[in-house]
Formats: sequence, structure tokens, C-alpha cells
Amino acid sequence: MTSTFENVGRGILGMLFLVFVCWIFSNNRRAINWKLVILGIVAQVCLGLGILKINFLKIVFGWLSEKFVDVINIGHEGIAFMFGKLADQSGEWGYIFAVQALGNIIFFSALAAIFYYLGILQKVVYVFAWMLRKLGISGPESLSTAANIFLGQTEAPLMIKPFIEKMTRSEMLCIMVGGMANTAGSVLAAYISFLGGDDVNQQHFFALHMLIQSIISAPAAVVVSKMLFPQTEPVLRDLTIPKEKVGDNFLDAISLGTTDGLKLAVNVGAMLIVFTALMYFCNYILGSIGGWFHLNDHIASLTGGRYHNLSFQMLLGYLFAPVAWLIGVSHTEMVQVGQLLGEKTILNELVAYMSFGTMKNSGLISDPKSILITTYALCGFANIASIGIQIGGISQLAPTQRRNITELGLKALLGGTIACLMCGCVAGAIS
Repeated sequence: MTSTFENVGRGILGMLFLVFVCWIFSNNRRAINWKLVILGIVAQVCLGLGILKINFLKIVFGWLSEKFVDVINIGHEGIAFMFGKLADQSGEWGYIFAVQALGNIIFFSALAAIFYYLGILQKVVYVFAWMLRKLGISGPESLSTAANIFLGQTEAPLMIKPFIEKMTRSEMLCIMVGGMANTAGSVLAAYISFLGGDDVNQQHFFALHMLIQSIISAPAAVVVSKMLFPQTEPVLRDLTIPKEKVGDNFLDAISLGTTDGLKLAVNVGAMLIVFTALMYFCNYILGSIGGWFHLNDHIASLTGGRYHNLSFQMLLGYLFAPVAWLIGVSHTEMVQVGQLLGEKTILNELVAYMSFGTMKNSGLISDPKSILITTYALCGFANIASIGIQIGGISQLAPTQRRNITELGLKALLGGTIACLMCGCVAGAIS
């Protein structure tokens, strides 16, 4: 019972802190719709509690997570056909990221194109958008935020392309925060591979909680964006999904989805190569500085051997440790989780999840609650590179909005980060 009260208390403390940060950075504090804020937070908690505690929903989402893992394994069949023994995680080569994770990205991108072509994805998005509109936001905002549950930050706005040109700055921020607070289904498979490896039970666990995060991050994104930039102008309330054509026929849709997936996989691989190398480059410079000033020995002693010298990861760990503690992470592991939060924000979530997988497997992060909270808090595109991705992607759909998108970039990054942390608070409180 004491543990339950502590979990809830830490969750409330963390949520209040995040709401306070949103209030501090709001461009119009007097215009904040507190009814929307309260309803949005209640929606997050109710969705999380409902899925994890109500038997019917628990069974449904448990089944969905199992099927999601089954689809990942089906994708492995295509990977094995192409790469043979390189695709065997239990073989002498072990887990090869470029083969396993990037291959799944291509497969899931093709699947998304199929569901879009058949009209299935639009119907599911419409249901979620209808629920989000109850928070009092516009129809296009609802559709884009709901689409981000399944699609990436530049694909989701395609569903509202005709409306973007006339959207207000508040609506634009909502779209951008929605994109940063969530991830695409195609890369979700990669995260599950990082954390679950070839353990089916672990795969099911992480698949379930990443699916839940994808859902509760939608109202979180709305709450945060409407606090940072409250809506003060009249907006369009209609829920209308424009008929965007994906391929001339079924096979063409598969082909286009596969091509888009290949581009995404190459982009992901390239970013990981560059960001990982840059991280080691920073560590080389910082380690050298630590050696010149005889700091490294002191660092190893003061951190109990957790860090052996001055490094990028160490600085991020201690910088973000208070945030990790506030969202419910154990005080013994808050530095490690702080490091992951920093890596996700400065680099990207892929690097952070890879580090998370390594820490989990080595026992550096072992507390079940810390693992759960970290899974939720990292699950989003909120990083510096995403600002550039959104400027390039969304401004192509609406060139007149480019200036607004550019000016709102940092606020969107802050909003996406806070929304992900809110999801972590909820997960820690109800676990």
C-alpha cells in the first residue's frame, strides 16, 4: 500500500512540475484553458488505467501486442530470405542492427501503405480524432494528432494537407508537438527489437507499453501545446479526412510504401552512424580534458565506477537526473535514466533506446518501475534533429507556414519532450 501511495505521489509531483514548466513558457498564460488541461490529464490517466486494469481492455491490448510481435517475426522471414545467417540473432553474428531493425522499418512502412490504400487506417484515425476533439480542439488538429499514433511526424500532416495553409499558430504548434510526442509504427518495431531481443515475453511487454504510450501521448500533446500556445481564434471544428491517393492500385501502394520505407531505413541508419560517431568524438575531447586536469580519476571514484572519465553521457546523466527523479525513477538509477533522456533530446530516441537496451541487459537499470517509466519517456521524436525534419517536411505541404514552423521549432521540441515525460509520470503512477 505504501508503495502505491508513493507511486501516485511521485506521479502527481512530476505532473505538477511539468504543468508548471508549460505555464512558465506559455506565450499567453491568461488564455490557458484549464478545463482542457484537466480533461487532457484525466484522459491520459483513464486510458492508462483502463488498458492496464480493466480486464476486457487488458485482454484486447495484450492480444494486439502479441499480434504486433507476430508481425515483427513475420517480417523477419523476409529479412532471413534476403540475408540468410546474418538474420539469425542466436547465431555467431548475433544481433545486427542494419539487418534486423532497418529491415523491419521497410516492412512496416509497406504495411502502413497497404492499410492506407484500403482505407482502414483512415477509419481508425477518425475514431481517435473524434475522441480528441472532445477536448475542444479543431478538427484538423484532432486528425493530425490521432494520425501520429500510427504515422510519423511528416506523414501524419498529409491527412490534413488542404487545411494547413489556413491554420493558426496555435494549431501549427499542436501538429508539431503531436509529431514529436509520438513515433511511427515502422520504427516502433526497431525499439522493440532493441529492448526485447529474441525473448518473446520481453517483446510482448515492450510492445504492449509502447502501444499504450502511443495512445496516451495524444492527449498529452494536446494539453502541452495548448498551454504553451493557447488557442484564442475561431477554428474549424469539422472532422474531414481528405482523399489522398496512395498508389494507382494495390501493388503500386505496396511498391510506394516499400520505397518510402527504404528511404526511412537509410535515413535512420545514416543518422545513427553520424550521431554515434559524434558522441564518441565528444567523449574523446571531454576525456582528454579530464586527463589534462586530472579529473578522470576523481570522476571514477565519485561515481562508484559508473563513469570512468569525463564524458558526454556523464554530463547528460547528471543534468537530466532531477527530471528523471521527478517522473518517478528510482534515486539509485536516476543518473542512468537522466543520461538516456539527454541522449534522446540531444541526439535521438534510437541512440537512447540502444543505450537503454545495453543498460538493461548489463543490470545498470534493473528496477522494473524505472524500466517501465523509461520505456514511455523515450518513446517520441522529440529531439533537435526533428525540428529540421518538421521544417522541411511540413513546409513542403504549406510553404506559407514555413516561417511559423521555424519560429515554433524550439517550443515544439519542449512540448514534445514534456508530453513524453507526462506519459512516463502516468506509467509510474499506475504501475
